[in-house]
Amino acid sequence: MNVTIYDVAREANVSMATVSRVVNGNPNVKPATRKKVLNTIEQLGYRPNAVARGLASKKTTTVGVIIPDISSIFFSELARGIDDIANMYKYNIILSNSDQNVEKEVQLINTMLEKQVDGIVFMGGKITEAHTQQFKTSPVPIALAATVDPSEVVPSVNIDYEQAAYEATNYLIDNGHAHPAFVTGEEETVTNELKYKGYERALVETNQTIDPSYVIKGDYSYDAGKEATDKLLELENKPTAIFVASDEMALGVIHGIQDKGLRVPEDIEVFGFDNTRLATMVRPTLSTIVQPMYDIGAVAMRLLTKYMNKEEVQDANVILPHQIIERNSTKSK
Repeated sequence: MNVTIYDVAREANVSMATVSRVVNGNPNVKPATRKKVLNTIEQLGYRPNAVARGLASKKTTTVGVIIPDISSIFFSELARGIDDIANMYKYNIILSNSDQNVEKEVQLINTMLEKQVDGIVFMGGKITEAHTQQFKTSPVPIALAATVDPSEVVPSVNIDYEQAAYEATNYLIDNGHAHPAFVTGEEETVTNELKYKGYERALVETNQTIDPSYVIKGDYSYDAGKEATDKLLELENKPTAIFVASDEMALGVIHGIQDKGLRVPEDIEVFGFDNTRLATMVRPTLSTIVQPMYDIGAVAMRLLTKYMNKEEVQDANVILPHQIIERNSTKSK
């Protein structure tokens, strides 16, 4: 049998209201009484019922977090930022993996709402009409992290993906590569579109005609990077530089180049995107765009707490700064 608040009150010889005040940190309890109640709680192994407390206060102090791939270093770093801020503001999180499947994402939003969460942090790919409908009808606030809503209806935290991709491509062009190749995501998401626009803008500004065979799409995995490299190295005019839309794919690109007996960066320079821990684990180490994953998660959670607590929000769509970090997969300027 579960120990209840009634059991604690009876054993401590106090009212249930007194037990409730102690559990909820109410200061209006005599020190001796508080100590007696806490000792009884410890002896009986009482655990407050969060659901019952939520029904009474209309808050569960729980936040739902929907993440595309819990095994991804990128998303795990984001989740760490969310969790740290959630703990700071005394919220617990329920973490769910969506596999970036639209139907599953919509289902998880409904499941979170059924669990009476106070808010949701959502990370996904393409924001569809089904997502938008769920967001609009949600009875609790929702914030997006590293996810772009083209309508800008839902509060979000991102970087300027187009500008970041533009700067990465320009970096390679300035290193003497007139037409770098581009390995990007295969899903038709706003983020992927923005990265392609940045790549395209850099080439157009240098009067380059974009060669479609230099643009390879993959699923952001290591294997996709290797497969993309195989395709690029089969071309008659092989690229001398490759910009890759994620660090994990960039590792596949580097190893794919090395498997063909070529050297990075002497034969082909490689530039990544994200600055995950993988960037310093590969040899040569990876030059990349620094996307502040932890900060994106932390700021998204803080933004959500503002909405949940009805605080003033000056900027609902936050753009955090990015930067370039040079390592050994590109030649020193």
